[in-house]
Amino acid sequence: MVRKSVKKTIGPQRVNQDDGPPQSLAAAIARIDELERRQKSLRRQLREARRASRAAQLDTSFALELERRRSLELEEAYYDTVLRLTRASAYKDQETGAHIQRVSHYAKVLARHLGWADEEQELISRAAPMHDVGKIAIPDDLIRKRGSLDGGDRLVMESHTLIGASLLEGSNSRLLDMAREIALTHHEHWDGSGYPHKLIGDQIPIAGRIVMMSDHYDALRSRRSYKRGIDHEATYRIILEGDGRTLPSHFDPKLLEIFAASHKEFDAVFEQYKDESQR
Repeated sequence: MVRKSVKKTIGPQRVNQDDGPPQSLAAAIARIDELERRQKSLRRQLREARRASRAAQLDTSFALELERRRSLELEEAYYDTVLRLTRASAYKDQETGAHIQRVSHYAKVLARHLGWADEEQELISRAAPMHDVGKIAIPDDLIRKRGSLDGGDRLVMESHTLIGASLLEGSNSRLLDMAREIALTHHEHWDGSGYPHKLIGDQIPIAGRIVMMSDHYDALRSRRSYKRGIDHEATYRIILEGDGRTLPSHFDPKLLEIFAASHKEFDAVFEQYKDESQR
């Protein structure tokens, strides 16, 4: 293209001796020819590179999608296994699948009122049921023991938080990572009086604070062989005012505000997912 433009501009004119030797013009045209060949070659290489890039992108996209699906399948398989362990541990504690389901819904209520995105609400609703998975390793007679536990028994019981976290650690899954946080911290109290690490305030992950309130509400409402269930109004007063054993200082103040404003949703969840033992 450039060479043709040069020839058109020069035309058939003869080159004057004063303009330099004729071979200079010939050399320039030859150089233009060479540059045009190189340009065509570069364009061809660029087209080939783009085709290869598109093919590589397709291969990469396929590989990434395959890896994503395999990761999801693995996560679901692990989640299902852990959930089965959780249900088994719940039966040891005379709890039921309904308890696990209710805690999941309470947690989602609190997360929604905190302004969490739908995806995050769903995440905690799936992670919350695994909060007591560590109880699978606690002796049955200790779990079902009535009354207060002495020092040694209490330490064994409290270890279910550490055991649960250990069962859930080592995964790249956000779901299982949140479940691990919850298992470890759902007995921590805002005022530092909880266990296992006596964390205070914001040291406790928000997921742990949410499930702590959810689990506590359901524990108060639920009937056991060693205690009667408490109605919603009484549970509402205990959480907001305390009863000597449960204190408002145990809960995140922001979550207390949300509970005070949305407590009827908790009652609705309990009634909707009430199991036979609570009827």
